[in-house]
Amino acid sequence: MTQPTPITPDAEQLAIDEAFMQQALLLAQAAADAGEVPVGALVVLDDKIIGRGMNAPIGRHDPTAHAEIQAMREAAAAIGNYRLVGCTLYVTLEPCAMCSGAIQHARIARLVYGARDPKTGSCGSVIDLMAEARLNHHTEVAGGILAEECGSMLSRFFSARRASKKALSKNSNIPE
Repeated sequence: MTQPTPITPDAEQLAIDEAFMQQALLLAQAAADAGEVPVGALVVLDDKIIGRGMNAPIGRHDPTAHAEIQAMREAAAAIGNYRLVGCTLYVTLEPCAMCSGAIQHARIARLVYGARDPKTGSCGSVIDLMAEARLNHHTEVAGGILAEECGSMLSRFFSARRASKKALSKNSNIPE
């Protein structure tokens, strides 16, 4: 497992990052309320939110409907360009390989994520696509912003899901 090279924001940037991550957490909660894995994302340009997204692959029957993709689609439409140069993407969970590829293709300048993803994270947890020297664009990465809050939301969601599944199998005599 590779470890990301941490970018530590200064106190002023950290306050900004935490404020935007709080907004992403609200989107993650909306995803959870819809029965989706609770991940929320924002695209910010010049301190203004230009794109919002929350996980929706289940409801949309779309494997690409991750929060990051949704936020980048909305941002690209808002500025009329598929290149999101100068933008920062905030997401509550470390992006997967699909989303990291899209982030790089969109030319996102900076990625800020909350919780690490030890199963599919591609910004250092499993692999580090953002640090791959052979790729033509490199996004600055700051991870661990409000990590506890982001991780707790995911843990609660999956714990409730497991409990519900267990209760359902006990009530229906279906083996676990």
